[in-house]
Amino acid sequence: MKVVFLEDVSGVAQGGDVKEVKNGFARNYLIPKNLAVPATHNALQRVARIAKESEVTRISTIKDMKALAEALNEVQVNVEMRAGTSGRLYGSVTNAIIAEQLSELVGQEIDRRTILLAEPLRELGIFDIGLRLHPEIDAEVKVVVHAIGSDPDAVVAEAAARAEAASEEDDEDEEPTAEVVVAEATAATEEEAPEEESAAEVEEPVAELEEETVAEVEEESTDETEESDEQ
Repeated sequence: MKVVFLEDVSGVAQGGDVKEVKNGFARNYLIPKNLAVPATHNALQRVARIAKESEVTRISTIKDMKALAEALNEVQVNVEMRAGTSGRLYGSVTNAIIAEQLSELVGQEIDRRTILLAEPLRELGIFDIGLRLHPEIDAEVKVVVHAIGSDPDAVVAEAAARAEAASEEDDEDEEPTAEVVVAEATAATEEEAPEEESAAEVEEPVAELEEETVAEVEEESTDETEESDEQ
């Protein structure tokens, strides 16, 4: 069936588009939800106006979603749950629960389908959960799943302290950097330098001694030659 889209349908078409779609999709979803109408002569005459109105709506929606994303990026969602001593929950935290909490926090309805949660949360902890507010706009919220009666802010502070301690341990265990290795090698070379100089100092007197010995041998040889001539 060929239809005229009255507004944007994510991943399908934009308002004002004329497209051929499956009959069931049109009759069971698009037309009942007033997202599209059959492409009759009258509907096709309205295409230009529909496209213009959809563009205005699209710009306004993107602006609103950007503002919402900025607000959500600073939100901490606290979910109190019963859990065992191992931290395993008696139940789970679903995208519907997170959406409900977010809606209360920001004072605006948040569709659970925008929550990018692959599977429900089943343990205590701190989770960074993404949201797809619009095909072009994402956000992220911090979800703190804490035990009943515990302080979520204290849980966050404790986790931050553990992370900082672990980071300091990693720094201590790190291998020396290239700069450190070069510095150590340079220091070792400087320590060996005096020994090389001492060796040079020893070689110099030996050379002088060899020269003196050669001179003496030459003098003795000359004396013996002169005595032989006199005889």
